[in-house]
Amino acid sequence: MNILNRIVSDVHLMFRRPAREQYGALCYRVRKKKPAIEILLITSRDTGRWVIPKGWPMDGKSAAAAAAREAWEEAGVRGNIRAAPIGSYNYLKGLPHGLKVDCRVRVFPLSVDDLSENFPEKDERRAEWVTCQEAARRVQEPGLKDLILAFERTMLAEIGPNGTPDA
Repeated sequence: MNILNRIVSDVHLMFRRPAREQYGALCYRVRKKKPAIEILLITSRDTGRWVIPKGWPMDGKSAAAAAAREAWEEAGVRGNIRAAPIGSYNYLKGLPHGLKVDCRVRVFPLSVDDLSENFPEKDERRAEWVTCQEAARRVQEPGLKDLILAFERTMLAEIGPNGTPDA
């Protein structure tokens, strides 16, 4: 039976497509009091699990610009997005008819300047500002958990104990 499992696994790998790429926005704000970093999580439309805004590549837009557009459409936020990703994570995206595809999400930090009450997916999702620790607890993807916690460490080191960038 072990050899049969091995053959099935090898055949599966032979026909496996590479991961499809998506772009995500890690929407954040800095609370000055503590200081603390807060992350904006949204619910997915299909399962209601906690995620970050993300989507497919867009013609004529850079990866960072596509991630910023998703943040607007899915969460109603605008701000400054970094051009370079802080990393990536993989997850299985459920498609119609039960098919699942492996997706790799490149994540771009977006410092939120503006929250809108009206945006395209307003009635389809919930959004909550949470600490990085709480965000890591809520999201299911291990790679995204790690990215959130690493981002918090980096940002706290940059802003220093009084909430302003260290010189």
